[in-house]
Amino acid sequence: MNVLILIAAFLLAIGILVAVHEFGHYWVAKKLGFKVLRFSIGFGRPLLMRVGKDADRTEYCIAAIPLGGYVKLLDEREGEVLATELHRSFTRRPVAHRIAVLLAGPAMNLLFAALIYAVLAMVGTETIKPVVGQVRLESPAALAGMQRGDQIVQVGDRAVGDTEELQIAIFKQVVADSAVSLRVRRGAVEKTLNLRLSGDSHALTEPGKLLPGLGFDLAAWNAQVLVHDAPAGSAGARAGLKSGDRIIAVDGQSVANASEFKGLISAAGGTRVVLDVQRGADRRQLQADVPAVLDQGTRIGRLGIALQEGPHSWPEGLVQRHRSGPLEALADGVSKTYGMSVFTVQMLGRIVTGQVSAKNISGPISIAEFAGVSALLGVTAFMGFLAIISVSLGVLNLLPVPLLDGGQVVYQLVEAVKGTPLSERAQLFGQQLGIALLVVLMSLAFYNDISRHLN
Repeated sequence: MNVLILIAAFLLAIGILVAVHEFGHYWVAKKLGFKVLRFSIGFGRPLLMRVGKDADRTEYCIAAIPLGGYVKLLDEREGEVLATELHRSFTRRPVAHRIAVLLAGPAMNLLFAALIYAVLAMVGTETIKPVVGQVRLESPAALAGMQRGDQIVQVGDRAVGDTEELQIAIFKQVVADSAVSLRVRRGAVEKTLNLRLSGDSHALTEPGKLLPGLGFDLAAWNAQVLVHDAPAGSAGARAGLKSGDRIIAVDGQSVANASEFKGLISAAGGTRVVLDVQRGADRRQLQADVPAVLDQGTRIGRLGIALQEGPHSWPEGLVQRHRSGPLEALADGVSKTYGMSVFTVQMLGRIVTGQVSAKNISGPISIAEFAGVSALLGVTAFMGFLAIISVSLGVLNLLPVPLLDGGQVVYQLVEAVKGTPLSERAQLFGQQLGIALLVVLMSLAFYNDISRHLN
């Protein structure tokens, strides 16, 4: 990916989301009579600044370090305040007003996400039906009787209509139980399949491991899978693969696209597979010994070849498009934002309790990559990315951690109960605890990013 596009998309996304968050604090503070001294996008030395023409002379600036922002309110703890303006200082405003200002930032992020989802619903969104693609031999899915072409209509007691709903529902069931109950439609018949989890279900909660661990992929595009290069000495070359070969099947299972082929080979590490190959006008079978390699601590198979795909085509009826009217779209936006918020909180709680892998915590490198990919896919994809990150930003800032908005709300609630503010010593301890927690979280996020790239 073009690094400049990645950086530009990341900075644009961060700038928009920070502006939305801080505008929430700013707007409510203005409405409730606080004096706003500065509205800054970014930290550090101001690069651009404009002073407002109102009586408060608020400074609006863009600063040098773009990873965040702040709204600075008049506060007698940070310097002398004129007697005529004491009533507008943060510490002199009613506790309820202070809490409202603190909650306004996260609330604005959630509102922004709901509006994006509503706009996308009105524009029209494309979703993919949860239809089964490749089923791996001897996997939980195969043992339960799953077949290519099955449409999954229900997970447990929850109906699913697209691949996103399916994966969230399966994820929740994997965390809660040792089996996954699926209702599938096969032709005109519906039947229930029970997938028994083998081994440690915790491993299935790692990014990208859920469906492969259950032993099936979802149907996607069709495209010819061609060998672009089979370097000398690679497992693929030893098996007889050559540039230009078209791969038809692996162990008798047809291959719809390169992703399916990679999944089958990945699951075959340490074994021998039979490849059906088209070479010119001839069709032949090649036996390939698939060496196992370590990828993020997991043994997977690799042939060491480079692939390319022919033109993509979607199976008829797999992609569905839905467009909503304004009221329905607004309801959809609120519903989806609520669902995403609840799921984020559940994920965080289960990561803390060890039910879900901590590898799901992504750092700025991963977020930058997602921003770049979504920007390349188009405006609607980038808007969807903004909505997801906006929900995460809103929820994370509500956590009762000092330095975050939620932690500051806790301080205000304690003051409301006590009748006096927390002591400076208690607030200093809280700040130190908050810094320590954020350092641990960021260290884990960076470790996950770097580990993923090294692997």
